[in-house]
Amino acid sequence: MAEIKNILFAGVGGQGIILASKILAAGLINAGYDVKMSEVHGMAQRGGSVTTQVRYGEKVYSPIIGKGQADLLVSFESMEAMRWLDYMNPKGKVVVNDHELWSAPILMGSAEYPEGILDAIRERAETVVIKAGEIAAELGNPRTMNVVLVGTLIKAMGLEGLDWETVIRDTVKPQFVEINLKALKAGMDQVKG
Repeated sequence: MAEIKNILFAGVGGQGIILASKILAAGLINAGYDVKMSEVHGMAQRGGSVTTQVRYGEKVYSPIIGKGQADLLVSFESMEAMRWLDYMNPKGKVVVNDHELWSAPILMGSAEYPEGILDAIRERAETVVIKAGEIAAELGNPRTMNVVLVGTLIKAMGLEGLDWETVIRDTVKPQFVEINLKALKAGMDQVKG
């Protein structure tokens, strides 16, 4: 448990990034890790960039992940993954939701959404690409996309042995527990091995 692990969540306001990082942090704390978490909301309520950083290990002194230090980048939107790739360490992994949310300049026609983002990400890091929104919709609630991504990161980091069911039961409203447990499992199923 001595080694510190760094996980960076990135996406757009309204995608459930903060809840996802709180689920992860709670599970790690319950397992006995020292955990530090920071949030950057930016223009979160207006569809702007949102990041959270979770660091865990035996003893963590700072919640901040520097460039080149993230062991895992979990991106809720494709372009946000590209924006934060400089924070990846050379052996880090990326979990990216194959989903595009267009910014105001793209919607107004003054800019274009870049092509080939997923290929560019794959060239720079070991990458798991999933369609978390589609998986969540198939389960019956598109808003569980964030928990699908949490499940994927849990499996990618080898953390599936922790008591995630209790964390979900303690974190989400009672009427959403079962669908979120299904979303968590569906996310874990996206990672082979």
